[in-house]
Amino acid sequence: MRLLLIEDDLPLSGLLVRQLQRQGYAVDTAADGPSGLALLRQGDYDGCILDRMLPQLDGLSLLREARGAGVRTPVLLLTALGETQDLVEGLEGGADDYLAKPFAMPELLARVAVLLRHGPRQSGPLCRAFDLTLDPDGLLLTGPGGSCSLTPRERDMFLLLMGAPGEVVARERFFGQVWGTGAEIGESSLDTYIYFLRRRLRAVGTCTRLATRRGVGYCLEGGR
Repeated sequence: MRLLLIEDDLPLSGLLVRQLQRQGYAVDTAADGPSGLALLRQGDYDGCILDRMLPQLDGLSLLREARGAGVRTPVLLLTALGETQDLVEGLEGGADDYLAKPFAMPELLARVAVLLRHGPRQSGPLCRAFDLTLDPDGLLLTGPGGSCSLTPRERDMFLLLMGAPGEVVARERFFGQVWGTGAEIGESSLDTYIYFLRRRLRAVGTCTRLATRRGVGYCLEGGR
């Protein structure tokens, strides 16, 4: 598999390249925002590791431009900013996962593996529930009020929910089937993604709601 690493810390970049290559990945690199954006837009990458603090064009702006141009490559955002609002901004900007520095190398490698398992190349028929239609290949959710783009992880979460409309999907199923069994993901990460799924529902003008069943999980309920 082919990865793009956009990181301006050259010693860290070199370390990451060596570790990723040992895992069998082919890795291209860029050390500034404009170069990274050009590669991401032109290259056929299975995944991207993107530093948030970059010269000339910061990582979050780069990501927003890439997503706006239709780039659907899964992206792991690296940052020294670890506050909740920074996490929200990163995911809202189009990141599929978010890892704060300093990080342990085994965690980064595990997150990259999960990222690639849930990339945009996953195929499947249209999925429908209540007044919603999900295009898994196109990463597109459509409702009565329009359509919105999804990240691969949001797509996978909607597939679980729309595959069992009206039924509760346990929190453990999200962790196991979306992030992968054994992934070190905190409860707050799932809560953050549920927040984003609700925003997607509002964006497409649906009456369908994502209900919480406290201590159990979540379910899609048709509007009244």
